[in-house]
Amino acid sequence: MRSFCWLCLFLLSGSLHAAGQRTITHEDLWLMPRVGSPAISPDGLYAIYPMLESSYQKEEEVADLWLVPTDGREPPRRVTAGKGGEADPAWSGDSHQVAFAANRGDDKQPQIYVIDLARGGEAQRATRISTGAQAPRFSPEGSRLLYLSRVFPEARNDADSERLAKQEEEQKYKAHVYTSYPVRHWDKWLDGKQLHLFVQRIGEQDGRDLLAGTELIKTPGFDLDKDSARWSPDGRSVVFAASRNLDRAAWSFTNADLWQVPVAGGEPRRLTGPDQPVAADSWSQPRFSRDGRTLFAVVRPLSDKVYSANRIAVFDWPSMQDRGRIALPEGREIVDFAVAPDGRSVDVLGEDAGQVKRYRARAEGGTAELIDSPEHGMYADLRIGGTRAATTIATYQSATEPPEIVRLDERGRGHRLLSSHARARTAALDLPEAESFWFTNSRGQRIHNMLIRPPAFDPRRKYPLLVLMHGGPFSQWQDAWVLRWNYHLLSAQGYALLLTNYVGSTSEGEAFAQAIQGDPLKGPADDINAAADEAIRRYPFIDASRQCAAGGSYGGHLANWLQGTTTRYRCLISHAGLVNLEAQWGTSDGSFDREIMAGGPVWEQGEVWREQNPIRLAANFRTPVLVTFGEKDFRVPVNNGLEYWTALQRQRVESKLIVFPEENHWVLSAGNSRYFYKEVQDWLAKYLGKTGAAAHADSAGSE
Repeated sequence: MRSFCWLCLFLLSGSLHAAGQRTITHEDLWLMPRVGSPAISPDGLYAIYPMLESSYQKEEEVADLWLVPTDGREPPRRVTAGKGGEADPAWSGDSHQVAFAANRGDDKQPQIYVIDLARGGEAQRATRISTGAQAPRFSPEGSRLLYLSRVFPEARNDADSERLAKQEEEQKYKAHVYTSYPVRHWDKWLDGKQLHLFVQRIGEQDGRDLLAGTELIKTPGFDLDKDSARWSPDGRSVVFAASRNLDRAAWSFTNADLWQVPVAGGEPRRLTGPDQPVAADSWSQPRFSRDGRTLFAVVRPLSDKVYSANRIAVFDWPSMQDRGRIALPEGREIVDFAVAPDGRSVDVLGEDAGQVKRYRARAEGGTAELIDSPEHGMYADLRIGGTRAATTIATYQSATEPPEIVRLDERGRGHRLLSSHARARTAALDLPEAESFWFTNSRGQRIHNMLIRPPAFDPRRKYPLLVLMHGGPFSQWQDAWVLRWNYHLLSAQGYALLLTNYVGSTSEGEAFAQAIQGDPLKGPADDINAAADEAIRRYPFIDASRQCAAGGSYGGHLANWLQGTTTRYRCLISHAGLVNLEAQWGTSDGSFDREIMAGGPVWEQGEVWREQNPIRLAANFRTPVLVTFGEKDFRVPVNNGLEYWTALQRQRVESKLIVFPEENHWVLSAGNSRYFYKEVQDWLAKYLGKTGAAAHADSAGSE
C-alpha cells in the first residue's frame, strides 16, 4: 500500500510539469553557460564574445572567446582555449585582429593578447606591464594599442612601478592612511593607486603612460572612468572621462568631465564642465561617429535631486560645438547606445516597466522613438557594425532565457538568435514566464509589478506569496535571468513570487524615480504592501494567510523597515540591509547622497532621520527574520547587521544571522551561493511550507 501511495504521488507530481520538464536547482542555475558582452567587427560580419562555463571548483572554470557570423549562417565556435580566461575583446579597424585581456602562462597580472583571425594561429602577448593591462583598443590605423593599468601616481614608467611595489611589500608596517574622503569602495580600501592610460606600438615591449607627470592626476579628486577611453578619429589623441573632485564626496555631489590627451605627450585638455573642479553635469561613454565628425557622450545632468536620468549629448568634432541632446520619452533611463554607420541616427536602449527596449533618434538630437519592444525580456550590450548598411547585435535575455547573442532587425521587427548555449538546458526546466500587472497607489502613481507562478502550477491549488524587493533604489526589477536572486529558484518550493517596481524605481521615468527623495523607506514599503494586496485580489490561487518578504541591499533596507511597521508577513529575509540610517551614513563608502535623500545632515535630525530609521522602531520587532551579510561589504557594512542582530536578540525575535567572511555586497562564490540559497529556502519552508511538486517530492522521499 505504501508503494502504491508513493507511485501516486510521483505520478501526480510529474503530471503537473510540462512534458519532460522539472524544477530548477542551484546546479542548473550556477552551471548554466554565461554569455558576456559582445564586440562586433567594423565590417559587421562577425561578433566575438566571452563565455564563462562555470564550475563549483574555481580552478575548473573556463572563460573563452567565441566567434559567430552575424548572418547566422554558422553556429558560434570557440577561438581561444586558455585556462586564465579572456575578457574585453576589441576588433582592429580592418576586422582581421582581436585584442583581449587574459592571464596566461607565467603572467602574474592580466596582459593584452592579440589574435589574427584572418591568418589563424595562436594569440600573441602584446604587453608585459607589471601592474597588468585591461580594456584594449586598436588605434585607427591598427598599429598601436590603447589600454588601462592601475599604477602608483608617482610612477613615470614600469620600472618605477616595480620599485614602488617592492618598497610597499617590504614595509615593516601595514596601515591605511588618509587625509581626504573617500577611503573605501564596495569591498576594497582605496590604496592610492590610479587608473592610467597607456599606448603601445604592437610588437614593442613597453607602453607609455599618457597621464604620468600631468597636473590632472595630481588633483586630489582624480579618478579615471575605466570604460570611457577612446581613440580620436585621427589617432593623435585619446578622449576619456575622469573626475577631479572625488575628494569632495563627503559634502558635495561629484562628477566626471570629458578630457583629451595627446598621444605625443602633454597635459590633458578639458572638453566639458567649468574651469574649477566643482560638481557639474557628469559625463561618460564618449563615442565617435564613423566619419569622425561627431562626438556622442552620455551626460547625467546636475540637479538638486539624488537621481537624474541619462541623456546623450551630441557635439561637432573637433570643435566641440554643442548640437543638442537625445533623451528617452518621460525621462526614462538610457542603458546603452550605438551610432549608425552613416552617422545619421542613434539606437538607444532604455528602461521601461521591467524591460529594456530599443529606441531610435536622429543624430541631431531630440526625443528617441520606440522601435522595438519584445513581448518578454530585455536587450543589452548594443553594438552596430557594417560599412554602408547597419548590422546591429545585442544580448537578449528574459526571466526564462539566459543571455544569448542576437541580431536585431533594422526596422525594429524583433531579433534572431546567433547563439544558443543555454537553450537546451533551460528547455528541460519548468520556468513560468513573468506576468506584468499595474495598479495605482494611494498617491496616484502607477506601479508596475511582475508575478512568477510556481513550477508545476495547478490553478486549483493555493500557493504562498513571496514578496521580493529589489535593490538600488534607482533600478528596476526586470524580465531578466538573474543569478543572485533567481526568480525561479526562489519560487521552486511552490511559491508565487511578486516583484514590485515601487516608487523610486527607474521603471516609469525620471519623475517617478525622483519622487522617493525625502521618503526613502515608507513610500516604497507602502507600495510593496499595496502590491501584495493587489496580487492577492487578482490571483485567486494566492494564499493570503501565508506571506513572506525578502530583499537585498536597498531591498534589505525595506525588509528591515517592514520589520518595524507591519506584522503581515510570516517571515522576512534581509541581505545587506541597513537597520540604522545614521550608522549607514557614517560607515558606508558614500554618504552625501544619503544626506540629500534625508533632507539634511544627520545632526540636524530632520524628519527622515527621526521617523524613517528602522532601529528607532525596534520596540515593534516581531517577525522571524533571516539576516545575511558579507563581512567585506563596505557599501552596507556588517555593523548594520550586528546592530540589527543585537536588537532582534534583545527583543527575543526568532532570527538567524549568517555572515560570509569572504563575501562583499553580494554572495558571489559557488559554494557560498549554494549555501545561501539553501538557507533561504529552508527559512521560507519553515514559515510558508512547501506546495505543489516540491511538497510531493518531499513526501515521496520520506516514504
